[in-house]
Amino acid sequence: MLALIFLLPISFTLVALFAWPVFEKAGVPGWKTIVPFYNLYLWLKIIDKPMWWYIFLIIPFINVFMIMLMLVETAKCFEKHAMWEQGLAVMLPFIYMPYLGLSPNEKFVPADKRVKVKKTWTREWADAIIFAVIAATIIRTFLVEAYTIPTSSMEKSLLRGDFLFVSKIAYGPKVPNTPLSFPFVHHTMPLSTDRKSFLEWIKLGYYRFPGISKIKNNDVVVFNYPEGDTVSTVFQSNASYYSLVRRFGRQAVWNNKRRFGNIIYRPVDKRENYIKRCIGTPGDTIQIVNQAVYVNGELLPFPPNGQFRYYVDAPKGINERFRIEEDISDEDYNSWKNDPGQGLPLTAEVAEELSKRPSIGGVQVMVDKLENWETILFPFSENYPWSRDNYGPIYIPKKGVTVDLNLDNLPLYERLIDVYEDHDLKVKDGVIYIDGEAADKYIFAMDYYWMMGDNRHNSADSRFWGFVPEDHVVGKASFVWLSLDPEKTLFTGKIRWNKLFRVIH
Repeated sequence: MLALIFLLPISFTLVALFAWPVFEKAGVPGWKTIVPFYNLYLWLKIIDKPMWWYIFLIIPFINVFMIMLMLVETAKCFEKHAMWEQGLAVMLPFIYMPYLGLSPNEKFVPADKRVKVKKTWTREWADAIIFAVIAATIIRTFLVEAYTIPTSSMEKSLLRGDFLFVSKIAYGPKVPNTPLSFPFVHHTMPLSTDRKSFLEWIKLGYYRFPGISKIKNNDVVVFNYPEGDTVSTVFQSNASYYSLVRRFGRQAVWNNKRRFGNIIYRPVDKRENYIKRCIGTPGDTIQIVNQAVYVNGELLPFPPNGQFRYYVDAPKGINERFRIEEDISDEDYNSWKNDPGQGLPLTAEVAEELSKRPSIGGVQVMVDKLENWETILFPFSENYPWSRDNYGPIYIPKKGVTVDLNLDNLPLYERLIDVYEDHDLKVKDGVIYIDGEAADKYIFAMDYYWMMGDNRHNSADSRFWGFVPEDHVVGKASFVWLSLDPEKTLFTGKIRWNKLFRVIH
């Protein structure tokens, strides 16, 4: 925090420095532009703005907009009211500010002597749009952001087509890594699959403002997809780049453009947003035994609307009225009809009701036994023969904690050390090297979390890609304000009226 408070105003000294002749025309000695903090105070005095503006000048990200606003106000001091003139002040301050200060044709006019200029209707609209974009950007970054549930991984707690608000202040808003971006889009420009919506001219490190709470077990959290740093433009987040490499090989993924598209990189804040339930917090040890989740040896209650897949003996199918009443989606039902062996996602309550129906021969929950372990699960090693329903135990890394490091447990922490915490990790002749030095211990630099979907058999979550670093956490899912059924039309019940305006638990 101290680094951001002090270094950012110092960097803005560069902008003020080019305003040296402007300061002198305003009657302020030019050398004062090189004094950090004091120069910004004097600048506010010159443009006749209140001192509370200074508060926003020391808030990272917001201060970028404040400096832009101060440049516009400086241009007004020279009777520059045209949009292109004020745009020059913002886009080319290192050229335009010296010009205003050095040109004998440009005169500084104090605020109390300036003639008020009536804006045209086009300028009024332009100013209003610019203000709305900036205000919305600040709100989305620091307070609350709208989000839509795209998949069924959280059903039936959250439904596909739910529109919700994500609180940024719950865990503390984080400063964007790439603040220069196209407004109201996430990582890709509209009508494109790989054209970036952001510029990497300015890259900021990780910093999170204080929040009103800590992430707790069972919180529903929105976060940036940890494996989303490298992406196939064909598969996007439907299959991670790393899973494709494990399956097809790196050379095939990079060389076969027709099948995999371009391979692109995304910074943390521009990785796909995921929503899951937090199962493990830093320092926890979790284990899944026959679908039951234990945290530090204690049973974690399963969400009442969570789902597992069930074997359903129903040769004649399931009555449509029952499916509508119990909210069994057409997508799930048709998929089950085509392949009954894969099971039907149901809540325990619906499974019990279904088993009571005379036309149903039986309903039994599906459980992946340990003998059915899969290498598609994290940490992708035969040394950890785990399944979706029998997993762990696994320790969730905590900042400042030291862990013994060896070739057996390296698969658990390799990506954490090499990617998330940006060290050079290599193994040579059976010895682990970190940043060129042999290492048998490691101290975690960040906190990590374990996230899982409530639809346990239909969720790509930490069981498939591991830990979620603290710098990937976006916010807390708080409130559903609208719910639209993607399988229905407006006239057949598209709006789920009974699912509106509900708090997320």
